[in-house]
Amino acid sequence: MVPAVFFLASLIRSTFGFGEAIVAVPLLALLVPVKVAAPVAVMASVTVALIVLVQDWNKVHARSAVRLVLSTMLGIPLGLIVLRNWAEPVVKGILAAVLIGFSVYSLLDGKHRELRDDRFAWLFGFAAGVLGGAYGMNGPPLVIYGSLRKWSPQHFRATLQGYFLPASITVLCGYRFAGLWTAEVSRFYLLSLPFVVVATLLGRAFNRRIAAHRFVLYVQCGLGALGVVLLSQAIRG
Repeated sequence: MVPAVFFLASLIRSTFGFGEAIVAVPLLALLVPVKVAAPVAVMASVTVALIVLVQDWNKVHARSAVRLVLSTMLGIPLGLIVLRNWAEPVVKGILAAVLIGFSVYSLLDGKHRELRDDRFAWLFGFAAGVLGGAYGMNGPPLVIYGSLRKWSPQHFRATLQGYFLPASITVLCGYRFAGLWTAEVSRFYLLSLPFVVVATLLGRAFNRRIAAHRFVLYVQCGLGALGVVLLSQAIRG
């Protein structure tokens, strides 16, 4: 079952550039302990990002990726403060409201707001760092940024992997030093690896077949779905 979960999650990640957490985290929590699931998920994330970048390195908006990564590092310390002082349901509730609001607004607004350059990249990267440092949820601000930048499906997918690769490697190193990279983690990863690779290759083919206007629609719906998941978590406390 664990390899099947990673196949589906990696397929979503490779197709859209994000979203594997919506599938992987809830399902894996039912199958294995979190201290095992989290390191395996990060290892799978590194694998997907590596494959995507080897395939489509020329589709990465390097300047955007670098600015997002650097500003994320600045936001992580504040995220740790939030982790220690704010109730998790409150943060998840606020984030859920932002995601659902942005999704609904984007779907209903015919003007299609757009950021034409990277001058605000630091703001979204910083927000990603805060959320990542607090609860490991650095993805949503990056997806919103990519959506506002109106990147093509190929550039959206590749640029997000240019961000997620160094971020995931950093987290993986943390798990290593914390002693959470165990033999059981390696076993689950090796069992899931063929499924992750195949799903990543299939996701690239799907990504290339999605029309740009439909891709934007799927991304906005994905953000809304993520917001609903976070809202349900916040309500459950």
